[in-house]
Amino acid sequence: MNFDSIIKRIEEKALLDFGSIFSNSIELFKKVWVQGFITLLLTFICMLPFYILIYVPLITAGITDPEMLQQEEMPTSVAIGMVLIMPIFLIGVMTISLALMAAFLRICKLKDLNESGNDDYFYFFKNGRLPKLFSLALIYFGVILVGMLTCGLGFIYAIVPLSLIPAFLAFNESLSAIEIVKASFRLGNKNWLVIFGLVIVMGIVAELGIILCFIGILFTAMLAKIPVYYIYKDGVGFSENEGLSLHN
Repeated sequence: MNFDSIIKRIEEKALLDFGSIFSNSIELFKKVWVQGFITLLLTFICMLPFYILIYVPLITAGITDPEMLQQEEMPTSVAIGMVLIMPIFLIGVMTISLALMAAFLRICKLKDLNESGNDDYFYFFKNGRLPKLFSLALIYFGVILVGMLTCGLGFIYAIVPLSLIPAFLAFNESLSAIEIVKASFRLGNKNWLVIFGLVIVMGIVAELGIILCFIGILFTAMLAKIPVYYIYKDGVGFSENEGLSLHN
């Protein structure tokens, strides 16, 4: 679907139903909890180099001046270095998160509609898709930054449309990065309260895994992400061609 078709679909669709999406998400989670766990582990592993990167100034300073580590306060030069690296760290983390989340949503579609296909977790890292991912990460970072500058109120508002970006990325490869963001905001604005409620409630439910000796959270955390699939499915819908694209 092109951008105009998607916007038209969003406008024509009925408002989302909280109860339906909640119950469907629970049922689908029973089918994809293993894939969710794998996605979470891959996210941690792929992000690890960026977490190491942010401590490079501190490690470098510790090697060149071991006595620095004994000081109570961090040297100004080290603090400045870490601040300068922070945007690179955040954009890198966002890029990885968007790619793996979009891949997980593709898997959700396969399991929900009983379609054939592989669980390709690295789909969006291949075939020249990285530039769009990077562009989306930059926009994502910019929106969050603007939201934080508005005393956090803008950030709360932006949580809803930003949470939908992986879905539009997953199921509309023909869209540009800016079109994906525009479509996400259009769907998010139309159903803001319902989506915000789902984000909060499903987040709380997903955290219940911590009861299982804390490690259970690794298996339930991705439950909070599944509603995004149904938000897209009910709020936009799939075309026949999209089903074919999942096998590429």
